[in-house]
Amino acid sequence: MKDEKLIEALSSKAIKSNNIERALYDKYNVKCGLRKADRTGVLVGLTNIGEVKGYYVDDNEKIPRKGKLLYRGFDVAKLVKGFQQDGRLGFEEICYLLLFGSLPTRDELCEFQTLLADLRPLPDNFTEDMILKIPSSNIMNKLARSILVLYSFDDHADDLDIQNILYQCLMLIARFPTLVAYGYQAMAHNYEEKSLYLHNPDSKLSTAENFLRMIRPDSKFTKLEAETMDLALILHAEHGGGNNSAFTVHVVASTATDTYSAISAAVGSLKGGRHGGASTRVSNMIDDLKKTIGNTPTEKEIKSYIKDIIAKKAFDKAGLVYGMGHAIYTLSDPRAVMLKEKARELAEEKGLLTEFEIYNSIEKLTPGILRKKKGLDHPVCANVDLYSGFVYRTLGISDTLYTPIFAIARIAGWAAHRIEQVVGNGKIIRPAYKCVQQKGRYQPIDKRT
Repeated sequence: MKDEKLIEALSSKAIKSNNIERALYDKYNVKCGLRKADRTGVLVGLTNIGEVKGYYVDDNEKIPRKGKLLYRGFDVAKLVKGFQQDGRLGFEEICYLLLFGSLPTRDELCEFQTLLADLRPLPDNFTEDMILKIPSSNIMNKLARSILVLYSFDDHADDLDIQNILYQCLMLIARFPTLVAYGYQAMAHNYEEKSLYLHNPDSKLSTAENFLRMIRPDSKFTKLEAETMDLALILHAEHGGGNNSAFTVHVVASTATDTYSAISAAVGSLKGGRHGGASTRVSNMIDDLKKTIGNTPTEKEIKSYIKDIIAKKAFDKAGLVYGMGHAIYTLSDPRAVMLKEKARELAEEKGLLTEFEIYNSIEKLTPGILRKKKGLDHPVCANVDLYSGFVYRTLGISDTLYTPIFAIARIAGWAAHRIEQVVGNGKIIRPAYKCVQQKGRYQPIDKRT
């Protein structure tokens, strides 16, 4: 790289001048990362949209409890049970609930599904000019750029009337699967030299069904595959206002900017490995496990591998067992519980129960090892990422699509938070920062060292 030595020297200066001593955070009572000492989040806002429960507080003590995820006050586990008992897919119903605060009647749901179907097609020439001609090696990057380009196709892009914002949000919910699927096809064709397959969305199919249809060469999928994809979308649609990308939507929307800017910022947030990339890391960890100890490891071998990970001797040497532990959930992550059930069912259909048992063993063995090795005094449970990667891989989906699938689901929650910010709070979000830089003294340029 040209000027590599200069960039290296300047990088060292940048690191030195931007390092802040951790002790200063305690001195000024600053909650680094908006986290308290007990790892709970700092309360910065109010929301009607989602809630996460993993413990309750009694006499200032956190008491673990089975996890619950609520959408607009409804227990997601009960919603999923209702969908499954009826034998129908539920993601569109979840979108309706998150946006409008109530469950739709049969007629309202039918109208809503038709509206989304009508909004799915991309603008004329968009696919060729904006996706195929300008592919990206990263689909999240392609998705963010596609969202911003859609601004140019909207004659009312900056109109902040709530009716217009709602229309924009519905359009993005409808088009995300197509943008991701076509972005993937362009990436696979240009960077992996695979054949290019472009299937139009089918107005008779659901979001989950359409996505499977558009990413597969033959457009075929089984009923169980569609049910599993639909469940994954439901479980990732929202997770309380405190997650990074939802907070990003609130921050950006509070400036009175347009919908496309707010949602593309959320995509940028989710792209980060600390937020949306955990399921990919789980899959990579499992690949390393099988490479290290074989495809059919014993429980004893898995236990030894987990110990090596924690000791920073295995996988990425970070000391983290990916897919285990959560900032809020303690005894259980309800998303992991529900997805695990479907994952087992899918593994039976695909003849992959041996593979499934590796994940099951990691979930069973890790908490005890962590307690012994690190002296943890709090419960550690599997999170949804432990099983989402397994589900996607079992569905034959490339790991480059794991985080984009997250975005296809989470656009429902982002849209709800976008609307909530505009309707419910007119103030710009402007947190305070204390400057701890020592004062400088001006020197003429010829006297500087």
